[in-house]
This record gives sequence, structure tokens and C-alpha cells, in this order.
Amino acid sequence: MKKLLARNRAGRPVGICSICSAHPLVIEAALRFDRNTDREVLIEATCNQVNQEGGYTGMTPVDFRAFVEDIAARVSFDTRRLILGGDHLGPNPWKHEPAEAAMDKAEALVEAYAAAGFSKLHLDASMALAGDEEPLAAVTVAERAARLAAAAERRAPVPARLAYVIGTEVPVPGGESDGLDQVAVTRPARVAETVDTHRAAFAARGLDDAFSRVVAVVVQPGVDFDHSSTIAYDPAQASALVDAIDDYDGLVFEAHSTDYQARGALAALVADHFAILKVGPALTFALREGLFALAAIEDELLPAECRSDLRAVIEAVMGAEPDAWRGYYQGDEQRLAVLRAFSFSDRIRYYWQHPRVARAVDRLFDNLEGLHVPAALWRQYAGHEFARLGATHMAAGDVVIDKITQVLEDYRHACDLP
Repeated sequence: MKKLLARNRAGRPVGICSICSAHPLVIEAALRFDRNTDREVLIEATCNQVNQEGGYTGMTPVDFRAFVEDIAARVSFDTRRLILGGDHLGPNPWKHEPAEAAMDKAEALVEAYAAAGFSKLHLDASMALAGDEEPLAAVTVAERAARLAAAAERRAPVPARLAYVIGTEVPVPGGESDGLDQVAVTRPARVAETVDTHRAAFAARGLDDAFSRVVAVVVQPGVDFDHSSTIAYDPAQASALVDAIDDYDGLVFEAHSTDYQARGALAALVADHFAILKVGPALTFALREGLFALAAIEDELLPAECRSDLRAVIEAVMGAEPDAWRGYYQGDEQRLAVLRAFSFSDRIRYYWQHPRVARAVDRLFDNLEGLHVPAALWRQYAGHEFARLGATHMAAGDVVIDKITQVLEDYRHACDLP
């Protein structure tokens, strides 16, 4: 990955897509997509998804590594081309605790990621903790990030293989709420402040070698999305930011919330040294599209008592357990129902691993396995996939994988231009 990023800084329009998802079908699609190439696949877990306490997936970093490697073995992907990363590694899961207690847990988090062999570590201590004055001073953010880097250096099997990312993005992880109008592009002075304060904080801890392994800075290039719209990348608005990277040898930009950008916009980002493009909700949005298409086909072919009732099950679960969406969606009940199912911010992604929902998905696949689906139904509900796969009879799983693959193809186009 470091060689690829160096090629980007040298003027080659190449980059890498960061797969930010813990869903097994998304990971499978990503590994299958590059199974027969020589490209690396970068898969990242966030501090809330995966941590030493289990996160909301119930997985520690060691568990997540085994989870991904099991999928890789099943699809015959060479794990020597697998890069694992940790996103927003810091005290965010414990931000309501006193600063010292939260930072102790953040250190343990980073140690767990490093010890498990994760090599790309985004150090993010930008959030205020209990007792902190807001906003945090840049020096405080940098000092805490350096403390986390020291933890990684202590526990990594081979510290020289680590690649650090510093800074934090402006967009809310997972997309903004309603009313998206425009977002402010990061100012060059903010980039300088981030790099300079981190360099000084690392040096104060004797971590000059570690700072030499900082490969990217997270900035806001002016892209974002909310429930129903996106802001496309505008190279002209980001020109001053793009020029600023020339002041920092060896560094590239990392762009978050690139979901739903058009191919041309993604390619323009890579050409402007946003060499790491993170994507998450767009992948699970595509997953949801595929599953809902299969559920519609099931409704056409099976009597009511035999169906998975996936749509009804997931709506019931989201209604009974609204914590993952209630603070994000507003409106009357009809609007809320549409947002729960179809929002770009894709809060539905937090429910696919719920036992009731997972059983419904399994039943959906079981119901369609071996069932003859007329070509006319495939064309009605999965017409694009029917044409792409060129099959008169498609497996249900292939439809979902291909939906996700179409998103990955946009990133391939952007990150691997000739």
C-alpha cells in the first residue's frame, strides 16, 4: 500500500479503496472481486464495530481478523494481499468517561488492533471527553494521538510495517442528517496545523520513526451525503487544499464519506491525491437492494405461509429496537418508514446481523435455492444483474454479490486508471 501511495504522490492516478464494512457478504464480494488480480484489498473496522470489549459486532480485533480470513479461505483469496485497517481508533466509544479513563481504554484498543496484525491505523483522538473543554485544542488532539501511536509501536509484531493516518473528517460518519446543502472544504492552514502538531507530539515521545510511517491525512474534500442526496466532488473548490499536499513529502489525503460519488468524481479525487477512498454505506445499500429484489421475487413465487417475510421482519425489528436510527431520521410515520428502508445513510445496515433478521435472510436464500425463477421475474426485479451475469438461471447470492460488485467497479475505475 505504501508503494501505491508513493506512486500517487509521484503523479500516477492510482489509489486504493477502503472497504468499511463488517457484513460477510460485502467482505466476500470485495475478496471475490480481486481474487484473480494482484491488487491488495483493504478492509477496515471502526472502533465502535470492533474493539477489545467486542463492539457492536461482538468481535475483538483478533476475532475480526479470523472472520475476514475465514471468508478469504472460502473464496480462495490470497491473504498475503489482504490489508486490515482500524478506523477512528481512539477514545470515541468511551467519550462520556473522564479523559484519563477513556484514554486508557483507547490505548488498550490500539494495542489490540496492533497485536492482531492490523497494519493501517487511523489515530483519531479529536473528540472531547468528559471534563474536556470544547473544542479540543489541536495540541491536545495531537498529544493523545501520539500516546496511541506509542501503544501501537509497543504491541505491533513488526512496527516498521505500520502505516498511520492522522486527522479526522468533517462529515458525520455514515452520512449527514436531512438538510444537506454544502460542506466546507478543509483549509490548507488546518492541514498544516494537523501535521505540525502531530509531528511535534510524536517527537516529544521519541516517536520520530513512527511519524515517518504516517502516510495520510484525513481531510474534507467537499463530498458528503445525507438521506436522499449527495454533494459531488468539485475539483475547483478543493484546488487550494490539493495544492497544500505538495508541502508534505510522502503524504496523501484520505477521503471519508465518498459513498455514492459518480465514477468521474472518484477518479478526480484520486488524481488530486485523495489516494485512499473510504466507502461503507454505499456497499450495504447495494446489499439491501439485492436482498429486497430477492424478497420481491419470493413474494411472486411462494405462498404467504412459506415466505421469509424479510421486509416485514426487518421493519418490525427496527420498530421495536430503534436506537440505531431514531436519532437520525425525522418526519411522519410514512416518511420514517421510507427512510428506514431506503435512506442513503443506510441505518438499516445495523440490523442485518440481528438474529431475527439474519434468520429471515437465511430463509430467503433457502427458499430461492433450487427454485426455478422465470427469466421475466429476474428481468423485472434484477434486470441489470440478469444482463450482466448473462445467465438464464442465476443463484440468489449472485444477485446480491453483483449489486455490491457494481459499487466496487466504480472504485476500481477511479483507483486503477492506466
